[in-house]
Amino acid sequence: MANDINSKTEAFGRLLKIMDELREKCPWDRKQTFESLRMLTLEEAYELSDAILKNNPSEIKEEIGDLFLHLVFYSKIAEELKDFDVSECLHHICEKLIRRHPHIYANVSVKNEEEVKKNWEQIKLSEGKKSVLSGVPNSLPSLIKAYRLQEKTSQIGFDWENKEQVWEKVAEELAEFKDELDKNESMEKKEEEFGDLLFSLVNYGRFQGINAENALEKVNQKFSKRFQYIEKKAGKELTNMTLEEMNALWNEAKTQ
Repeated sequence: MANDINSKTEAFGRLLKIMDELREKCPWDRKQTFESLRMLTLEEAYELSDAILKNNPSEIKEEIGDLFLHLVFYSKIAEELKDFDVSECLHHICEKLIRRHPHIYANVSVKNEEEVKKNWEQIKLSEGKKSVLSGVPNSLPSLIKAYRLQEKTSQIGFDWENKEQVWEKVAEELAEFKDELDKNESMEKKEEEFGDLLFSLVNYGRFQGINAENALEKVNQKFSKRFQYIEKKAGKELTNMTLEEMNALWNEAKTQ
């Protein structure tokens, strides 16, 4: 494992050189644009997320490399368009980090992580951001977005005082959702109340230090493994199995 700055700089320079060569000589790489790479980049980000959830260092390393390639690719395209190059991107993030860490690079004192996050948001607003929520992309998956919206607003004091209050809100939203179900009238209203319930559960998880997206994805993976166990052990088409037979295999999968 290389730890000195020279070897890391050399590795990054090697990637830049290879990107230049691919952009010049490879028909596929020459063809790519910001737009054509966008969905591929999202896929790579999710592959990194999967590797992190599996706690697989080898896969994490590989997926980080894939993302590095995409970032260098975007920078190369921008350089060809004479918009900016990779050095400008790196200097920009360096200056931002220095500016937003005055407790490291200036004479600001902080007591804990929470004060660091509050300072970060205040500095962003002083830089011209129009809203505390401006850093939350519209295209984020909804569970992640809910968590980030709550986290962002909490950093400027818009939050519950304790987890008991949040749990009361969960109970309130559950009762309102059940009330709409009993009325059996508007699907739009049922959806709204269900959304309120989900939002409050995400909030309660946040107070408990639980990220709802991570928690749900782990359950998704657990469900998939157990269902695939049923498929493997069934010995016949699932459509020919009774629910009792499938439940027996499900319970067997839980013990594996």
